[in-house]
Amino acid sequence: MSFSEFVIAMALAHTPATPTPPPTIADQPLDIVTIDVLDRRSSGAPAALSARAQLFGALAIAPGEAAQAEPSGTPAQAPWPVPLEPVPLEPTAPPPAFDEPLLPVDPLGSDAESVADPADGNEIVVTARPRPPKSDPLQELNADTFGVIQDVDQAVVGPVALAYEDAVPSPIRSGLSNFLSNLGEPIVFLNYLLQLKPGKAVETLGRFAINSTIGIGGLVDVAKRPPFNLPKRNNGFANTLGYYGVEPGPFLFLPLIGPTTVRDLFGRVVDLSVLPVAVGKPFNQLVYTLPAGIITSLDIRAEQDEQIQKLRDSNDPYTATRELYLQQRQAEIDALRGKAPEKSEDE
Repeated sequence: MSFSEFVIAMALAHTPATPTPPPTIADQPLDIVTIDVLDRRSSGAPAALSARAQLFGALAIAPGEAAQAEPSGTPAQAPWPVPLEPVPLEPTAPPPAFDEPLLPVDPLGSDAESVADPADGNEIVVTARPRPPKSDPLQELNADTFGVIQDVDQAVVGPVALAYEDAVPSPIRSGLSNFLSNLGEPIVFLNYLLQLKPGKAVETLGRFAINSTIGIGGLVDVAKRPPFNLPKRNNGFANTLGYYGVEPGPFLFLPLIGPTTVRDLFGRVVDLSVLPVAVGKPFNQLVYTLPAGIITSLDIRAEQDEQIQKLRDSNDPYTATRELYLQQRQAEIDALRGKAPEKSEDE
């Protein structure tokens, strides 16, 4: 035996029968229960892989453990997994088409904007209703009431008022209006006293005395003519409250009354209660209150017909009516305070 053959024989004698596998990446034991997984690399039965082999998968699988996991009679597989075939995806169904806008459309909203999609031609209407103003927190309810009253006015009240104006001669209409207006002079007088305006209170008392006597119970307004020159003025308890700084409160639009505020409504109730409480009959009986209310309402409706038509022709009749009423009432309060010239009923 030569020296080289001796060296080879010694090396083979000290070589272990089973080669030591290279160290894997996972050196720390894992306390995970072994589970059964489906090995897609072979067509055989599922192979039981240890948790460590499952954890590192194809990147760091231990070849020794993979070989032990193979059942007997099955050739060992390559340590690297065979790539899986791609699974075709089902086509996604298009979103359902809507014939109507996705957002609700408010026909009463004044700030509606439309956005058109050039891709499909659909139009989405986005409506933003402004917040009610501080003076009109019941705006939606008032607007609904306003709409109903306007319908009734166009169908019944307006035509009846114009028919009354055309059918009844002007002297008779003026006489009835002057008579009812003269009965309200004591209320105007009392409120001028409450407002500490004795001069206007004396003038009002003089008008009442002159028209009640010379004017035949108020049928003829003699006091406004020379030599008296005492104009007709409107005043009431609502004006007295406003004169002393009481705020008008929320705006209201009520049947049979129309535009008003909480302050004006309370003042109106007080004014209408003066004669029934102070005098009694016939001012507290239906035989007087019903015809007096109807005649007064028809006169006012006929006189304001032109203004009502202008408000209806505006872009927003309800808002225009509310703003006009509030401005006129504030102007009357300012006139009592001396901030604006006071207007008589004849102007």
